[in-house]
Amino acid sequence: MKMTFFKTLLLVAVMSGLGTAAQAADRQGGQQAAAGKSVSKPTYVKDYQAIAQVLNLYIDGCKQARSSIMKPAFSEKATIFSVDAKGKLAGGPIQELFDAIDKPPFRPSPEAQSVIVNVDIVGTAASARIDSSDVSGFSFSDFFNLLKVDGKWTIVSKIYHTHVAP
Repeated sequence: MKMTFFKTLLLVAVMSGLGTAAQAADRQGGQQAAAGKSVSKPTYVKDYQAIAQVLNLYIDGCKQARSSIMKPAFSEKATIFSVDAKGKLAGGPIQELFDAIDKPPFRPSPEAQSVIVNVDIVGTAASARIDSSDVSGFSFSDFFNLLKVDGKWTIVSKIYHTHVAP
């Protein structure tokens, strides 16, 4: 009886592990081989790399306080929004970001650090998050929506949260 219990427990553990591995592979758009068959899902490695290049234009533009560096990352129709200090919606055309980056209080911030927290891609649509610290003395969490237009990824909207300085 004890042997049967342990065999059952082992079988459940193995099956649970296989299910978890299959779910992880499916979430990552990878391929999973089971019972000699291959199940193909689209992979977005090239798209991820292209999106990272676009996002890095934004990051570099912030670090150098130059909108001309980040401008190619954005659609001309892009928007930017946040919630201001009074809790009200603020923003509009992306030109507002470019104007703000090019004048004080923004300044070059070679010490700034940014990380692409996540990128979620489905076909020609994607979303991404970047967390940045010490960009002209500010820290941000930026959320971007991107579309793949004519084979090229472009940011169509940005929303953000400014963190309170420590």
